[in-house]
Amino acid sequence: MQIDTARLRLDGLRPNDAEALFAYRANPDVARYQSWCPASVGEAADFIARQAGVSPDRPDGWFQRAIRVREGGGLIGDLGIHMPGDAEGSVEVGISIAPAFQAQGYASEALRAVFERVFAGLGRHRIQASVDPRNVASMALLRSLGMRQEAHFRESLWLHGAWVDDVVFAMLAREWPSHRT
Repeated sequence: MQIDTARLRLDGLRPNDAEALFAYRANPDVARYQSWCPASVGEAADFIARQAGVSPDRPDGWFQRAIRVREGGGLIGDLGIHMPGDAEGSVEVGISIAPAFQAQGYASEALRAVFERVFAGLGRHRIQASVDPRNVASMALLRSLGMRQEAHFRESLWLHGAWVDDVVFAMLAREWPSHRT
C-alpha cells in the first residue's frame, strides 16, 4: 500500500531506512511514548526485514508504513496500522515523526491520507488511536483531525518501568466527511 499526498509518500520501510528509523525511535523525546524502541541500528534493520513480509490484509497484525518527504524520499517517520480480524470493523493507528520534522503538519497530512484510505477505500467503520496523555502534542493532533476522546484508562500500561495512563481517541466513518479538509 503506497499513498501519496501533496508533500509525502507513505510506503514500505526499506533496508537503508534502518539508521534513520533508529535515530528518531531511540531519541528519548520520541521513545518515552512508544512501546517499541530499537536498541541498535541492527534491531531497526531486523524490524524492517520482518515488515517486508507483512501485508495490510493480514488479519490482526500491525502493518508499518514509512513516512517520506516526496522530494528526496528521506524517512521522516513511520505509521502503524492495526487491522483486526473483522473485515469491516475498527482500525487502530499510531504514528512517530522524527523531532526535526515535528510541528510542520506532516503527521496530520499522513493521518488524513490514511483515514481517507481506511474509510473510503477499505470501507472500515471506525479508526482509533491510543496515546499517553503526557503527549500533549499527539492529543492535540488527534483532536484536530476530528477524533474524540472516548476513554482515559488510569495506569493501565506498563511502559519503560512505570505504570502509565492510556487515552483512546476514535472516529466513525460517517464522521469523517465533515473533517476531510
